[in-house]
Amino acid sequence: MTGPAAPEPGPAVDPDTDDLRWQRFHPVTPVVKGWKIFVVLLFVAGQQVSVNVSSARDAVDVLGWWAVLGVLGAVLLAGLGYSALAWRMTRYAVGEEAVHLRQGVLFRQHRAARLDRIQAIDVVQPLLARMMGLAELKVEVAGGSDSGVALSFLREAEAQQLRAEILARAAGVRVGRAGAPGVGPSVAGAPLTPVPTAPEHELIAVPPGRLIGSILLSGAAITSALVMVGVVVLAIVLGEAAPVLATFPVLLGTVGYLIQRFNSEFGFRAALSPDGIRLRHGFTSSRAQTVPPGRVQAVSIVQPLLWRRRDWWRVQVNVAGYAVSEQQDESVLLPVGDRDEALLALWLVLPDLGTADPRGVLEQALSGQGADGGFVTSPRRARWLDPFAWRRNGFALTDRALLARSGRLVRRLTVVPHERTQSLGVVQGPWQRRLGVASFTLHSTPGPVSPQVPHLDHRVAGELMVEQAHRARTARAAAGPERWMDQLQAEVDGQAPQVRHAVTATLAGTGPAGPGSDWPVSSAAPAAFPPPPPP
Repeated sequence: MTGPAAPEPGPAVDPDTDDLRWQRFHPVTPVVKGWKIFVVLLFVAGQQVSVNVSSARDAVDVLGWWAVLGVLGAVLLAGLGYSALAWRMTRYAVGEEAVHLRQGVLFRQHRAARLDRIQAIDVVQPLLARMMGLAELKVEVAGGSDSGVALSFLREAEAQQLRAEILARAAGVRVGRAGAPGVGPSVAGAPLTPVPTAPEHELIAVPPGRLIGSILLSGAAITSALVMVGVVVLAIVLGEAAPVLATFPVLLGTVGYLIQRFNSEFGFRAALSPDGIRLRHGFTSSRAQTVPPGRVQAVSIVQPLLWRRRDWWRVQVNVAGYAVSEQQDESVLLPVGDRDEALLALWLVLPDLGTADPRGVLEQALSGQGADGGFVTSPRRARWLDPFAWRRNGFALTDRALLARSGRLVRRLTVVPHERTQSLGVVQGPWQRRLGVASFTLHSTPGPVSPQVPHLDHRVAGELMVEQAHRARTARAAAGPERWMDQLQAEVDGQAPQVRHAVTATLAGTGPAGPGSDWPVSSAAPAAFPPPPPP
């Protein structure tokens, strides 16, 4: 097994943070952050009063209503006072090398997110913040789930402007705030040096009807419906409501998951911009993400069985820096789309597949089986372990990525750029050992994508590990700088229709192709996503 690549040392974070322009957040930040806690405390208090009605009545008789209200008011004022003090002690600043956050009343904390380690920048608007015109700016960096910085809450326009400023600084552009160094005004909103927002061009939009249809045709929804019907029939036969009551919590959890998925993926739109892939989605709470294509670690294209008739696919990615608990909402590159849109989403991340016939390879990767398209599949003896999918399970290597194909009922294609390889492994259980097969595993950052090729010939799996380790070292040596925006300098204004037309026409076999292949690369958007330098 090869070990993970050690990160290259970066420049030191701003050594003198006193020279930064420190700013405070919006004054209503404590209200937006603390309303949930207040509601929970109010619910608990109400529940205790309803359970112990007599004790509560005795307390009111002894102390009087004014005393009880005074105690509650004192607790409320103490909470508001602490929140106001915490708000006053919380400040942020954007330097030449990092985004800084100072917070804490009793215990002071200073967090810094280095610009050259930024993985993604999100503008998040929970429901209450959205109603007040506020937003939270989340800067995700490499280094673990708790290594980023969350700036909450700012006016929405200021959050968008601050996002543009951080992206400009990440690109090496010197941007300053008006005024001398020190502590900013009590209200966030100090004037910024104008930073032009990078143009964006929408490429993918998911209609609400398609999203609802995909959720209703998901395994969770179908299983819940079947279980509900079975439980109701059983309750009618037995003449008791116990089966319904017993399964109600499970069904309630499933319905909650489906509602949460609709809420988070509603209005999904993906756009192309020089500073990365911009994703917008959300119903009650909205999220605007900016994901640099070069920071995506792995891509998964999945088609459940019930989606096959409409040829729908779902695209998810692993992005370093996102917490595992956040991956459900933040790792979706396409919640549901047709084949053209799924391949377009893949193209946004990997514009150069590194093969002379990308269309043929991807068609075989999505729907094919056997050795067509250059795939190496499981041997025939693997049918004892996987009788349905052994002909489909396999892999293909290109100059840019490893493609892992698996599943027959649920089709899955995983694409991992060589330079994003973290570590490799070969796993062989007792039954695999008897059959002479082994599973090849490519370890990625935490996320929904788990690259694996099951049940290969054990010699092929060993050779693949050696070959992939060599390709990963070569690709990392040829990779560009950490500052990903240096690779996305040029304007892409007016090119989105050309990009979409080139992708659709190429997939249909009727349009022009990129230089040297029929995968839509630099002929459609030469400046936005240039191919990497040759090794």
